[in-house]
Amino acid sequence: MKFLILHGPNLNLLGKREPGIYGSQTLEDINISLGELSSELGCELLFFQSNSEGELINAIHNAVQDCNGVLLNPAAYTHTSIAIRDALSAVGLPCVEVHLSNIHRRELFRHTSMIASVAIGQICGFGSDSYLLGLRALFNYVKNQ
Repeated sequence: MKFLILHGPNLNLLGKREPGIYGSQTLEDINISLGELSSELGCELLFFQSNSEGELINAIHNAVQDCNGVLLNPAAYTHTSIAIRDALSAVGLPCVEVHLSNIHRRELFRHTSMIASVAIGQICGFGSDSYLLGLRALFNYVKNQ
């Protein structure tokens, strides 16, 4: 099994950006933890981060070639990107949406996810553990299909 780990805008600044909200771990720290979990699960991961909506969409399109699913933190695009939502719908890969913070306890505009309706699930509010929980959930979902 192979999964695309897709990080949206500003996540490259993790560890420096608003640590009270997003924690002190860097994106590299999160990717290392995911890599360790993937070894335990016996799956491969492909990591991609972009601040550009079009590049994220292209990564989703390309994932259909050799990935079994997508673990996605769309970051701010969660609340605005119908294009990312449509890309996920178009490729039909199972997707788990993750967020470091609990988007439902934050500003009102963050309560709406354009991605949730095409994701098999959403995990938020557990810091970097949201990614690990999301990968386990995605792995188990694909394994049991």
